[in-house]
Amino acid sequence: MICTMSAAAVAVWLGTVVTILSRSHADRNVYPSAGVLFVHVLEREYFKGEFPPYPKSGDPSNDPITFNTNLKGYPDRPGWLRYIQRTPHSDGVLYGSPTAEHIGKPTVIEITAYNRRTFETARHNLVINIKAAEEFPLPYQAEFYIKNMNVEEMLASEVLGDFLGAVKNVWQPERLNAINITSALDRGGRVPLPINNLKEGVYVMVGADVPFSSCLREVESPHNQLRCSQEMEPVISCDKKFRAQFHIDWCKISLVDINKVVPVYVTRPEPGTGILPEFGEYKPPSESLKSRDYFSDFLVTLAVPSAVALVLFFILGYTMCCRREGVEKRNMQTPDIQLVHHSSIQKSTKELRSMSKNREISWPLSTLPVFNPVSGEVVPPIHPDNYETTSMPLMQTQANLQNQITIPQQRPSGKWYS
Repeated sequence: MICTMSAAAVAVWLGTVVTILSRSHADRNVYPSAGVLFVHVLEREYFKGEFPPYPKSGDPSNDPITFNTNLKGYPDRPGWLRYIQRTPHSDGVLYGSPTAEHIGKPTVIEITAYNRRTFETARHNLVINIKAAEEFPLPYQAEFYIKNMNVEEMLASEVLGDFLGAVKNVWQPERLNAINITSALDRGGRVPLPINNLKEGVYVMVGADVPFSSCLREVESPHNQLRCSQEMEPVISCDKKFRAQFHIDWCKISLVDINKVVPVYVTRPEPGTGILPEFGEYKPPSESLKSRDYFSDFLVTLAVPSAVALVLFFILGYTMCCRREGVEKRNMQTPDIQLVHHSSIQKSTKELRSMSKNREISWPLSTLPVFNPVSGEVVPPIHPDNYETTSMPLMQTQANLQNQITIPQQRPSGKWYS
């Protein structure tokens, strides 16, 4: 489509493939066509001249600059116009596809640049004059989902031109236009993880004047539909013409023939006059309100539950304190033979416990004094009378013998002993 543009506007031509790209600055008029993609780049280099340079002369100015765009007199942009700026050190981009409703209506966009270093601002106006296209809309429209692109990358004139050229080789139309570009995030997509150079994805809608080619129709075959339902890539013969630069998800392609689309007319109710019907005068409640007695509410809310809780408390106390059986009553209801057995068990247990405290062990003969016939000495016993055998080691060492306590020796009576 041939469009009249200003000297600063750039038109990307690929044979008969046309889309409008405007790199003009603010405070000027642009003339996009309805139904054709419009792109306007807000260049940081232009707005750097609006702000003072760095204090040191000769230093390159690389201030972070962000932009705010809105329809003049309103807080936001028109519904068809979008804006994106990835970082404060990259250019901003206005893009969208104007509709026939905006033809002949100048749209003034206020562009405010913010210098994030000096906090200064610069404001310019962009006047968008939408004109009618020669053939609007194109009857056959196809929307592609490109997985390996972000929207700002796809909006570059070189990349968009390469994609339209690949589509033209597959479709072979006489007229081909880029209608709209939408980020996958605007369609409910998820922000990708910052790994493996993942991209957000972008939807690109193009229009042509000839029916869809057989290659584009391959995705509608039952075999490919089955593969898409199983989350497998369909087999498309012309995918190799895109694969070198664009990874297309063929399961998400949309082919629309607007000649076969049945228009839907929404019937709207007739607007009224804006005046409420007459219901008479408003009568507020009187100031003299009747007093209310809350005694019955108090009884129902507090007194009755407290009385029920008190009765339950007395019943529980009587059951636990006044209805106990006691030891005597229990013994009266127990058979005598069972009481005798229980008493004998208790006596035996007490006797065993007392015996375990007072253990007396008779010492063997080896512990008595021994006479040595060679030296004539009498060896004292190894163990004292009150020594506990449980803590005595089996093998006596010299150190253990020295630590033994001395006890009175038992000497037999006779003339050989003194």
